Amino acid sequence: MCEAVGARESLSCQAASGVLEPCEVLDIGSCDKNGGIRRLVLRAPHAAIHALPGQFVHLRIPHFDDHLLRRPFGLYRCNSAAGTIELVYQVLGAGTQQMTSLKVGQKLDIIGPVGRGWSCAPEAKNVLLIAGGMGAVPLYPLAEQLKAQGKQVQVVLGAQNADLLVFQKDFETLLGAENIPICTDDGSAGFHGFTTERAAELLKKSSFDAIATCGPHLMQRGVALLARKAGIPCEVSLEERMACGIGACLSCVVETTAGKKRACVDGPVFKADEVIWND
Repeated sequence: MCEAVGARESLSCQAASGVLEPCEVLDIGSCDKNGGIRRLVLRAPHAAIHALPGQFVHLRIPHFDDHLLRRPFGLYRCNSAAGTIELVYQVLGAGTQQMTSLKVGQKLDIIGPVGRGWSCAPEAKNVLLIAGGMGAVPLYPLAEQLKAQGKQVQVVLGAQNADLLVFQKDFETLLGAENIPICTDDGSAGFHGFTTERAAELLKKSSFDAIATCGPHLMQRGVALLARKAGIPCEVSLEERMACGIGACLSCVVETTAGKKRACVDGPVFKADEVIWND
Protein backbone atom coordinates (compact mmCIF):
# COMPACT_ATOMS: atom_id res chain seq x y z
CA MET A 1 0.00 0.00 0.00
CA CYS A 2 1.20 3.53 -0.73
CA GLU A 3 1.30 5.26 2.61
CA ALA A 4 3.14 8.13 4.28
CA VAL A 5 4.86 6.91 7.44
CA GLY A 6 7.77 8.03 9.59
CA ALA A 7 9.87 11.14 9.45
CA ARG A 8 11.14 12.45 6.14
CA GLU A 9 14.68 11.41 5.33
CA SER A 10 17.46 13.94 4.75
CA LEU A 11 17.22 14.86 1.08
CA SER A 12 20.01 15.84 -1.27
CA CYS A 13 17.78 17.42 -3.91
CA GLN A 14 14.29 18.81 -3.33
CA ALA A 15 12.24 19.74 -6.42
CA ALA A 16 9.28 22.13 -6.38
CA SER A 17 7.18 19.02 -5.86
CA GLY A 18 8.75 15.64 -5.20
CA VAL A 19 12.34 14.59 -4.67
CA LEU A 20 15.00 13.58 -7.17
CA GLU A 21 15.79 9.98 -6.25
CA PRO A 22 18.24 7.53 -7.86
CA CYS A 23 16.68 4.10 -8.28
CA GLU A 24 17.38 0.63 -9.64
CA VAL A 25 15.35 -1.71 -11.82
CA LEU A 26 14.47 -4.82 -9.78
CA ASP A 27 11.91 -6.54 -11.98
CA ILE A 28 10.28 -6.09 -15.37
CA GLY A 29 7.64 -8.02 -17.24
CA SER A 30 4.55 -8.11 -19.40
CA CYS A 31 1.02 -7.96 -18.00
CA ASP A 32 -0.78 -9.08 -21.16
CA LYS A 33 -0.08 -11.76 -23.73
CA ASN A 34 0.83 -9.23 -26.43
CA GLY A 35 3.35 -7.31 -24.34
CA GLY A 36 1.53 -4.02 -24.78
CA ILE A 37 1.07 -3.47 -21.03
CA ARG A 38 4.22 -3.68 -18.96
CA ARG A 39 5.21 -3.66 -15.29
CA LEU A 40 8.35 -2.11 -13.84
CA VAL A 41 9.50 -2.55 -10.23
CA LEU A 42 12.06 -0.06 -8.92
CA ARG A 43 14.05 0.22 -5.70
CA ALA A 44 13.05 3.73 -4.64
CA PRO A 45 12.86 3.92 -0.83
CA HIS A 46 11.85 7.56 -0.52
CA ALA A 47 8.96 7.28 -2.98
CA ALA A 48 7.87 3.96 -1.47
CA ILE A 49 7.64 5.44 2.02
CA HIS A 50 6.14 8.83 1.25
CA ALA A 51 3.79 8.20 -1.69
CA LEU A 52 0.04 8.57 -1.21
CA PRO A 53 -2.64 6.89 -3.35
CA GLY A 54 -3.17 8.84 -6.56
CA GLN A 55 0.30 10.40 -6.72
CA PHE A 56 2.83 9.69 -9.46
CA VAL A 57 6.53 9.77 -10.27
CA HIS A 58 8.32 11.55 -13.10
CA LEU A 59 10.82 9.15 -14.68
CA ARG A 60 13.82 9.93 -16.85
CA ILE A 61 14.11 7.29 -19.56
CA PRO A 62 17.80 6.31 -19.94
CA HIS A 63 19.51 6.37 -23.34
CA PHE A 64 16.67 8.39 -24.82
CA ASP A 65 18.49 11.58 -25.75
CA ASP A 66 16.04 12.59 -28.48
CA HIS A 67 13.49 13.40 -25.77
CA LEU A 68 14.88 15.18 -22.72
CA LEU A 69 11.61 15.50 -20.83
CA ARG A 70 10.64 13.02 -18.14
CA ARG A 71 7.54 10.83 -18.36
CA PRO A 72 4.84 10.72 -15.62
CA PHE A 73 3.76 7.29 -14.33
CA GLY A 74 1.10 6.56 -11.75
CA LEU A 75 2.08 4.45 -8.75
CA TYR A 76 0.39 1.05 -8.78
CA ARG A 77 2.00 -0.52 -5.72
CA CYS A 78 4.36 0.74 -3.03
CA ASN A 79 6.11 -1.48 -0.50
CA SER A 80 7.50 0.80 2.19
CA ALA A 81 9.19 -2.09 4.05
CA ALA A 82 11.05 -3.28 0.95
CA GLY A 83 11.57 0.25 -0.40
CA THR A 84 10.06 -0.60 -3.79
CA ILE A 85 7.50 0.90 -6.15
CA GLU A 86 5.68 -0.75 -9.05
CA LEU A 87 4.67 1.08 -12.21
CA VAL A 88 2.34 -0.35 -14.86
CA TYR A 89 2.28 1.34 -18.25
CA GLN A 90 1.05 0.84 -21.81
CA VAL A 91 3.52 0.87 -24.69
CA LEU A 92 2.16 3.60 -26.93
CA GLY A 93 5.00 5.80 -28.18
CA ALA A 94 8.75 6.07 -28.59
CA GLY A 95 9.36 6.70 -24.87
CA THR A 96 7.47 3.69 -23.53
CA GLN A 97 8.88 1.58 -26.36
CA GLN A 98 12.38 2.54 -25.19
CA MET A 99 11.41 1.46 -21.67
CA THR A 100 10.86 -2.10 -22.88
CA SER A 101 14.66 -2.37 -23.25
CA LEU A 102 15.32 -1.69 -19.56
CA LYS A 103 17.27 -4.42 -17.77
CA VAL A 104 17.25 -5.68 -14.18
CA GLY A 105 20.00 -3.87 -12.28
CA GLN A 106 19.91 -0.82 -14.52
CA LYS A 107 20.14 2.56 -12.78
CA LEU A 108 17.85 5.49 -13.48
CA ASP A 109 16.18 8.28 -11.52
CA ILE A 110 12.75 9.63 -10.71
CA ILE A 111 11.21 12.78 -9.26
CA GLY A 112 8.50 11.89 -6.80
CA PRO A 113 6.14 11.37 -5.28
CA VAL A 114 4.41 14.20 -7.13
CA GLY A 115 0.92 15.65 -7.16
CA ARG A 116 -2.27 15.71 -5.14
CA GLY A 117 -3.75 12.28 -4.52
CA TRP A 118 -7.17 11.00 -3.51
CA SER A 119 -9.07 12.29 -0.49
CA CYS A 120 -12.27 10.43 -1.34
CA ALA A 121 -14.59 11.84 1.34
CA PRO A 122 -12.90 10.51 4.51
CA GLU A 123 -16.27 10.06 6.20
CA ALA A 124 -17.54 7.83 3.37
CA LYS A 125 -18.42 4.23 4.23
CA ASN A 126 -19.48 2.83 0.85
CA VAL A 127 -17.27 3.85 -2.07
CA LEU A 128 -17.60 3.20 -5.80
CA LEU A 129 -14.44 3.24 -7.91
CA ILE A 130 -14.76 3.38 -11.70
CA ALA A 131 -11.70 2.45 -13.76
CA GLY A 132 -11.37 2.63 -17.52
CA GLY A 133 -8.38 0.88 -19.08
CA MET A 134 -5.09 2.08 -17.58
CA GLY A 135 -7.10 4.28 -15.24
CA ALA A 136 -7.06 1.29 -12.88
CA VAL A 137 -3.44 2.10 -11.95
CA PRO A 138 -4.03 5.01 -9.52
CA LEU A 139 -7.27 3.45 -8.24
CA TYR A 140 -5.63 0.24 -7.00
CA PRO A 141 -3.71 1.86 -4.11
CA LEU A 142 -6.87 3.78 -3.22
CA ALA A 143 -8.79 0.49 -3.05
CA GLU A 144 -6.05 -0.89 -0.78
CA GLN A 145 -6.31 2.12 1.51
CA LEU A 146 -10.11 2.09 1.66
CA LYS A 147 -10.16 -1.62 2.49
CA ALA A 148 -7.60 -1.09 5.27
CA GLN A 149 -9.87 1.63 6.67
CA GLY A 150 -12.78 -0.80 6.81
CA LYS A 151 -14.78 0.79 3.98
CA GLN A 152 -17.08 -1.09 1.62
CA VAL A 153 -15.62 -0.83 -1.89
CA GLN A 154 -16.85 -1.82 -5.33
CA VAL A 155 -14.80 -1.31 -8.49
CA VAL A 156 -16.31 -1.09 -11.96
CA LEU A 157 -13.40 -2.30 -14.08
CA GLY A 158 -13.55 -1.67 -17.80
CA ALA A 159 -11.39 -2.39 -20.85
CA GLN A 160 -11.77 -2.61 -24.60
CA ASN A 161 -11.67 -6.42 -24.51
CA ALA A 162 -11.02 -9.36 -22.18
CA ASP A 163 -7.31 -9.53 -23.04
CA LEU A 164 -6.82 -6.02 -21.64
CA LEU A 165 -8.40 -6.76 -18.25
CA VAL A 166 -4.92 -7.12 -16.79
CA PHE A 167 -5.88 -5.65 -13.40
CA GLN A 168 -8.86 -7.94 -12.76
CA LYS A 169 -7.01 -10.59 -10.75
CA ASP A 170 -5.37 -8.06 -8.42
CA PHE A 171 -8.63 -6.28 -7.66
CA GLU A 172 -10.51 -9.55 -7.15
CA THR A 173 -7.80 -10.83 -4.81
CA LEU A 174 -8.01 -7.60 -2.82
CA LEU A 175 -11.79 -7.15 -2.66
CA GLY A 176 -13.41 -10.37 -3.86
CA ALA A 177 -14.76 -11.06 -7.35
CA GLU A 178 -18.30 -10.16 -6.25
CA ASN A 179 -17.16 -6.57 -5.74
CA ILE A 180 -15.53 -6.15 -9.16
CA PRO A 181 -18.17 -5.71 -11.90
CA ILE A 182 -16.38 -6.19 -15.23
CA CYS A 183 -17.16 -4.34 -18.48
CA THR A 184 -15.76 -4.71 -21.98
CA ASP A 185 -16.51 -2.60 -25.03
CA ASP A 186 -16.80 -5.69 -27.25
CA GLY A 187 -18.64 -7.92 -24.76
CA SER A 188 -15.82 -10.50 -24.58
CA ALA A 189 -16.00 -10.46 -20.75
CA GLY A 190 -18.55 -9.25 -18.24
CA PHE A 191 -21.04 -6.51 -19.08
CA HIS A 192 -21.16 -5.61 -22.79
CA GLY A 193 -20.88 -1.84 -22.71
CA PHE A 194 -19.18 1.11 -21.11
CA THR A 195 -18.23 1.61 -17.48
CA THR A 196 -20.61 4.55 -17.24
CA GLU A 197 -23.53 2.31 -18.19
CA ARG A 198 -22.61 -0.31 -15.60
CA ALA A 199 -22.02 2.38 -12.97
CA ALA A 200 -25.45 3.86 -13.67
CA GLU A 201 -27.02 0.46 -12.97
CA LEU A 202 -25.14 0.12 -9.69
CA LEU A 203 -26.15 3.61 -8.56
CA LYS A 204 -29.81 2.61 -8.98
CA LYS A 205 -29.39 -0.55 -6.88
CA SER A 206 -26.92 0.48 -4.15
CA SER A 207 -26.23 3.46 -1.94
CA PHE A 208 -22.76 5.01 -2.30
CA ASP A 209 -21.46 8.06 -0.49
CA ALA A 210 -18.30 8.67 -2.55
CA ILE A 211 -17.10 8.00 -6.10
CA ALA A 212 -13.57 8.07 -7.54
CA THR A 213 -12.70 7.54 -11.19
CA CYS A 214 -9.81 7.46 -13.62
CA GLY A 215 -9.73 6.63 -17.31
CA PRO A 216 -10.46 8.26 -20.66
CA HIS A 217 -11.53 11.91 -20.47
CA LEU A 218 -15.02 11.31 -21.87
CA MET A 219 -15.59 8.45 -19.44
CA GLN A 220 -14.63 10.64 -16.49
CA ARG A 221 -16.90 13.39 -17.74
CA GLY A 222 -19.75 10.87 -17.87
CA VAL A 223 -18.99 9.63 -14.35
CA ALA A 224 -18.91 13.22 -13.08
CA LEU A 225 -22.37 13.77 -14.55
CA LEU A 226 -23.72 10.59 -12.95
CA ALA A 227 -22.30 11.63 -9.59
CA ARG A 228 -23.78 15.13 -9.85
CA LYS A 229 -27.23 13.75 -10.67
CA ALA A 230 -26.99 11.33 -7.75
CA GLY A 231 -25.69 14.00 -5.38
CA ILE A 232 -22.58 11.96 -4.53
CA PRO A 233 -19.13 13.55 -4.01
CA CYS A 234 -16.80 12.50 -6.81
CA GLU A 235 -13.10 12.81 -7.53
CA VAL A 236 -11.43 12.41 -10.92
CA SER A 237 -7.79 11.75 -11.79
CA LEU A 238 -7.02 13.62 -15.00
CA GLU A 239 -4.44 12.24 -17.40
CA GLU A 240 -3.11 15.44 -18.96
CA ARG A 241 0.07 15.73 -21.01
CA MET A 242 2.91 16.92 -18.77
CA ALA A 243 6.34 18.36 -19.52
CA CYS A 244 8.20 19.49 -16.41
CA GLY A 245 6.03 17.64 -13.84
CA ILE A 246 6.79 20.19 -11.09
CA GLY A 247 4.36 22.99 -11.91
CA ALA A 248 6.71 25.34 -13.74
CA CYS A 249 5.85 25.02 -17.44
CA LEU A 250 2.01 25.20 -17.36
CA SER A 251 1.66 22.55 -20.10
CA CYS A 252 -0.88 20.53 -18.11
CA VAL A 253 -3.37 23.27 -17.26
CA VAL A 254 -6.88 22.19 -16.28
CA GLU A 255 -9.81 24.60 -16.46
CA THR A 256 -11.65 24.70 -13.14
CA THR A 257 -14.30 26.83 -11.47
CA ALA A 258 -11.46 28.40 -9.46
CA GLY A 259 -9.43 29.23 -12.58
CA LYS A 260 -6.58 27.47 -14.30
CA LYS A 261 -4.85 24.74 -12.28
CA ARG A 262 -1.90 22.48 -13.02
CA ALA A 263 -2.56 18.74 -13.19
CA CYS A 264 0.97 17.91 -12.02
CA VAL A 265 0.91 19.72 -8.65
CA ASP A 266 -2.69 20.87 -8.09
CA GLY A 267 -3.85 17.47 -9.36
CA PRO A 268 -3.92 14.97 -10.93
CA VAL A 269 -6.88 14.38 -8.60
CA PHE A 270 -9.61 17.05 -8.64
CA LYS A 271 -13.12 17.29 -7.30
CA ALA A 272 -15.33 16.46 -10.28
CA ASP A 273 -17.65 19.42 -9.74
CA GLU A 274 -14.68 21.83 -9.92
CA VAL A 275 -13.57 20.69 -13.39
CA ILE A 276 -14.93 22.59 -16.41
CA TRP A 277 -15.60 19.83 -18.94
CA ASN A 278 -15.16 21.73 -22.20
CA ASP A 279 -16.08 18.87 -24.52
